[in-house]
Amino acid sequence: MRIVSGGVTDVGRVRTNNEDCYRIVAPQNLFVLSDGMGGEAHGEVASALAVETVVKHCLDADANPASLILGEMQPGWSTKTKRLSTAVHLANENIFKSAEENPERHGMGATLTAAWIDGTKLSIAHVGDSRAYLLRSGSLLQLTRDHSLVAEQVRRGILTAAEAEESEMQSVLLRALGAQPEIEVDAEEHILFPRDVLLLCCDGLTRMVTEPEIAGTLQAETNPTRAAEKLIALANERGGLDNITVIVVRLDKVSKGWFLWLRRGARKNLGGNGSAGGN
Repeated sequence: MRIVSGGVTDVGRVRTNNEDCYRIVAPQNLFVLSDGMGGEAHGEVASALAVETVVKHCLDADANPASLILGEMQPGWSTKTKRLSTAVHLANENIFKSAEENPERHGMGATLTAAWIDGTKLSIAHVGDSRAYLLRSGSLLQLTRDHSLVAEQVRRGILTAAEAEESEMQSVLLRALGAQPEIEVDAEEHILFPRDVLLLCCDGLTRMVTEPEIAGTLQAETNPTRAAEKLIALANERGGLDNITVIVVRLDKVSKGWFLWLRRGARKNLGGNGSAGGN
C-alpha cells in the first residue's frame, strides 16, 4: 500500500494561543498528536514535550532495539506497539518531571494519540480525549476511548450521548499525561486494508463537527492535507471554540504497473492459444 498523509493545526476563533502539537514522520509512517493543558504557555510546553518524547523514542528503535519497556504489555503485541506504548509512558514521566522542576508549570498536562504503521499493521497508543478514527467502506469507527468524565458516564449509562454533548463537564479528563508520576496507557493493534483512511484529531474538532460530517469530508476529499483543512474550516464555522488539529492518513492500493500489463498480455495470449487448440 502507498501511504499519503497531511496534518494541519489552527488556533481556532476564541483562543489566543495554540496549545496543540503534532508531528508526521513520513519515512517511518509515525503520526503523533497532542493537546496541551495548563494555561498560558504551559500547555504548549506539555504538548511539545509529549510529541518530542514519543517521536524520539520511536526513531531510536533502530539504534537501540532492546531499550526499556514501561507499563503493562500484551503477549501478542508487536515490537512497534510495545515501543509506542513505552514512549507514551516516557512522555508522561517527562511532563510530570518538568512540572515538578518548574513551579510555574505546575498543573500542566496533555492528551496524546499516536499511530505507527508497519506494513498492514497499525499500532495505536493513547491517553486523554484526542481521538483516532478509521474510515473504512464509508463507515467511521472510533478506535480510541475517551478518558473523560462524560465519556465514562455515558459508558455507565448515567448520561446519554446527547446529554454528554451538552454537558459543561466535557473538558474534565480522568486521564492525562503529566497529572501523576505513572499513567495507564491504552494501546492496541489493527489490520489495515487498501483505501482505509486514518484520522487523528483533538477535541477541538470533535466538539464542533459531527462524525457523519467527518466521514463525509474524508470521503469527498482524497487529498489528506486538504481534507484536514476542510475539517478545520468546518470547526471554525461552528465557532472554533478551541484549538483544532487534524492528521489524515490515506492508504492507497498500489497498482503493479508494467507487471499487471505483462500479466494481462500473457492471459490474452494464453486464451488465444487455447481457443486455437480447441478448434
